[in-house]
Amino acid sequence: MTTTTPPKPELLVRMEEAAQSVRNAFGAVPEVLVVAGSGLGAFAETLADAKAVSYDELRHFPVSTVVGHAGKLVLGKSGGKPVMVMNGRKHLYEGVDVEVATLPLRALMLAGVKVLILSNAAGGLNVKFNVGDLMLITDHFNNMYRNPLIGRNLPSGPRFPDMSDPYDRKLSSLMREAAIEQQVALREGVYVGNLGPTYETQAEVQMLRVVGDAVGMSTVPENIAAVHAGVRVVGISLITNSLVQRTDAITSHEEVMETGRNSGETFCRLVHAFIAKL
Repeated sequence: MTTTTPPKPELLVRMEEAAQSVRNAFGAVPEVLVVAGSGLGAFAETLADAKAVSYDELRHFPVSTVVGHAGKLVLGKSGGKPVMVMNGRKHLYEGVDVEVATLPLRALMLAGVKVLILSNAAGGLNVKFNVGDLMLITDHFNNMYRNPLIGRNLPSGPRFPDMSDPYDRKLSSLMREAAIEQQVALREGVYVGNLGPTYETQAEVQMLRVVGDAVGMSTVPENIAAVHAGVRVVGISLITNSLVQRTDAITSHEEVMETGRNSGETFCRLVHAFIAKL
């Protein structure tokens, strides 16, 4: 009696091809990966001995169409430690499914990433938060109605992963220590992931304030994929606009980008101090 090996899931094949293209471009993939959110790509520019490769040169890496997402994978050093940066991400609201959006991250985890630092630009739901604050993500609420694990399960993790503690407690403690050392006022709270690309109505804001402290259009699918793969995650939101401190000004992507530029130095300092503790 002969047995046949079942074919690999198509997603896994594409992940392996993407991972190999990254190895071909950079060599070994480091254990630490930073995903830079809107306006936070300047972190990649602070790495020593940096090498950048555009996403369009890597297999299966979708290129973002959003201003503020450079679409480059960068390898460099932070305090002598090798670090990789995804300078930009593809969002679901750009018209791709969650499998496509998370494939680069899954490929990098397959290639060797063990610690994931997620960052994003977010609107403030907590009345105590000010524009420019950094928030340590303690939990999230998936309001996207999308999950990257739907479909055939990959061998990297269980069919039903536990999501009761999606942001690693030890890593979060190290981030708090880094904030104290760098004299950064680090807020803490729950991040709500919305599909976008519209900003929230006032009715939606009132509803979201019941469950969250900040709201954005990314991060949640990436976290789910990472938890499934057994990768440790820590998350930081930059509060780029307030949804509860009303003014006559309208919310715009330009406002988000400007806040990112203004707070970029603080974010970079905090993340470098955190990496030094790993």
